[in-house]
Amino acid sequence: MVNPITDLLPYQQEAVNKLRQLKVGALFMEQGTGKTRTALSLISPRLAAGKVDCALWLCPCSVKRNLKEDLIFHCGGMPEEIVIRGIESLSSSDKLYMQLMKLVETHNVFLIVDESNLTKNKLAIRTSRIIELSKHCRYKLILNGTPISKNEADLFAQWYILDWRILGYQSYYSFAANHLEYWTIKLPDGREYVDKSRIRRVLNVDYLTEKIAPYTYQIRKSECLKLPRKNYRTVLFWMLEHQEEEYLRVKDEYLLNVDEMKSETIYKYFAALQHITSGRNVLSDPDERMQTEPMFDNTLENPRMAMLLKLLEDNTEKCIIFCKYQSEINEIMTILPNSVEFTGRLSQKKRQENREKFRTEATYLLANKSCGAYGLNLQFCHRIIFYNNDFDLATRLQAEDRVHRIGQTHEVEIIDICARNTIDAFIVNCLTRKENLAEAFKREVERAKKISGHKCIPGSTTTA
Repeated sequence: MVNPITDLLPYQQEAVNKLRQLKVGALFMEQGTGKTRTALSLISPRLAAGKVDCALWLCPCSVKRNLKEDLIFHCGGMPEEIVIRGIESLSSSDKLYMQLMKLVETHNVFLIVDESNLTKNKLAIRTSRIIELSKHCRYKLILNGTPISKNEADLFAQWYILDWRILGYQSYYSFAANHLEYWTIKLPDGREYVDKSRIRRVLNVDYLTEKIAPYTYQIRKSECLKLPRKNYRTVLFWMLEHQEEEYLRVKDEYLLNVDEMKSETIYKYFAALQHITSGRNVLSDPDERMQTEPMFDNTLENPRMAMLLKLLEDNTEKCIIFCKYQSEINEIMTILPNSVEFTGRLSQKKRQENREKFRTEATYLLANKSCGAYGLNLQFCHRIIFYNNDFDLATRLQAEDRVHRIGQTHEVEIIDICARNTIDAFIVNCLTRKENLAEAFKREVERAKKISGHKCIPGSTTTA
């Protein structure tokens, strides 16, 4: 029986009080505020009263082990009534989907969708399958740190899983017709078309807020927890002369291929420049698939690596190092022997072994954000280095919260390594301001066009 043995914190009890009488609900609680413990107190009385037979807990695959440990901690053992399965597996495994469909068809199941932002795309296979499963479940709960990672359009699929009647739309088309305004593109010949891949703004947001409010409990860490401070620091390095020459060549070449109406060309431009600042030559043309090779025969000649090693001089504290590229992790592993890897290329079993090794033995955990940003409780560590950043603000915040959560007793140090006057600084600035990189780039381009004779383009060595 699900019988939590740990006490609820006051704000967790407040969440339970609000949602305990509802069959569906959403816990939008920032990472580290205890969504799992809160959810258990919503599941337990339904099991005890016989209203449900079991709970199906869907979560990111990388979170499964950590979730199990949390459940054991809060319940004194793994509850037999809770079934944990990976959200991503629903995309790739027809067998798993059929097994879960049989489960929800033959039992009264309480459905929990953890990190529900992974289901924001209604057209994705995993989302459509979760929706089909949800149709057989009377009791449902979605969990996430925040309901929105880009804009209010993220809400539709998450709330469709709970009950389409809450928002009042049976299709995304009808939702979009009432709430989304898309960009209108003017062609050279004067014709116009609506680009439905780019949302200009969301309309009638007050209506959406009013509809979901009765079923939602939302809280931020700053509102409920007195956690130690997060201290941010950016360390800058100079590229070498031949590296800067390559950077300027690639910048000019890839900038010619940028179509402001196609975000993918902008991100390809960003990626090409990041490869250079990371210490790799770009071998491919802008219209080809990206191909790179190491710029330095000796990894220690790479100024980014030199800056990392300078930061770690005489270091004895545990430290998480987030990298964008697998090649970076491979290089660092050869230089930092007391390190373990936590990436998608490893099996779940190996990842969890490495996590435990980091807790007990290793000094450094080398991770990419696609794996290391979710489901890791690493409060025993209070230092994070972003060796290289990607463009995703949501996973950046998730990554920081691996250590900045309940149980952290030290101030947390977060360091970004950046090449001076390059795309690195532009990305960090956008993440800090919580701006969309593509849109920020377009604004810079428009500003540059108004400045006669001066190309002030993001990624240029003339702009920070």
